[in-house]
Order: sequence, then C-alpha cells, then structure tokens
Amino acid sequence: MATEKGERRRQALTEAAGELLREGGFDAIRHRAVAERAGLPLASTTYYFDSLDELVTAAVEHTSRQDLAAGRANLESDPFELVLDQLLGPASREGGLDAVLLRYEQLVGAGRRPYLAPLMRALRVELDGLLVDALARAGHDLDADGLRRVVETVDGAVISALIEADPDPRGTARTALRRALTA
Repeated sequence: MATEKGERRRQALTEAAGELLREGGFDAIRHRAVAERAGLPLASTTYYFDSLDELVTAAVEHTSRQDLAAGRANLESDPFELVLDQLLGPASREGGLDAVLLRYEQLVGAGRRPYLAPLMRALRVELDGLLVDALARAGHDLDADGLRRVVETVDGAVISALIEADPDPRGTARTALRRALTA
C-alpha cells in the first residue's frame, strides 16, 4: 500500500519527467535529471519506478492528460486554435518552428518505443473525441474517417513545413486545417 508521502514523491517525479519531456524530448528523461528536477534523491527514481520505460510512460501520460484537460477546459474558445494546440502542442502558439519540431519528434519517438503503444492508442481515442467535439462547435460534424483525413492533412502540411524550416508551421497547419474542412 502506497503512503501519502510516497504518492507525493511519485507525482513529483512524474511531473519533473513531464517537464523534461516537454523541454527536451525523450532523451532528456534520465534518472539523474528527473531526480534533480524533482528535488529528490537519485535513488527515488528507481524506488518509485521499476524502469526508465515506466518513468517515460508516466511522463507521456501526464503531459498528454494535461493537454487534453486544457483542451476540454477551452472548448468554448476558437475551435481551430484548440485543434492546433492539440495536434501541434500548446507551445506552438509562441514557440514557432522549434516547438513544433520538438512535438513531432516526440510523436515519432513514441512510435520507436513499443511499450508506449497501448497508452498512445488510448490517448488517441480521447484526442479524437476532443477534436470531434471542438470541430462540431465550429459546424463541422465529422465521423472517424473524416477526422482522420483532416488530421492527416494537417500532419502532412506540418511535416512539409518542418522539412522546409518554415518559421511558422502553425500558420501552415491552420491553413491546411481550414482548407481540409472546406474541401
């Protein structure tokens, strides 16, 4: 049975790993870095998490759930910007090319970590539900296939923008999103 202190420490480690993930991607999550960020002894990372993979999983789930919660809390805001926040990451509003590049590196990096696949599939279901709700508020009722086509179009536009080092990949994504919804 976990103690309250143990739960607080595990949460602190999870939050620290999430911050590192947002700042530097998967490579930034190391036992020492997480412990230092959390202000806890190095041994606490292996005490509260059986492996680095488990810690990475906790960080991905934590940051993803934060983003989803922010999206749900902002459903009354501009639906297109909400969709872009969810797909490109909220840091893409101000972070330009680097923020979007980091976000897409993380998404691709998740595919290189098979242990993340079940979590990523579950999160995708939640994300799709949020995107459908947001776009419906803008008068765009999409089924699963329609949403998939829109997301694929946005992702393709973003990848092209990243390859070209476009300083405004979010603007490119916004244009692709609007175009996909009017096609």
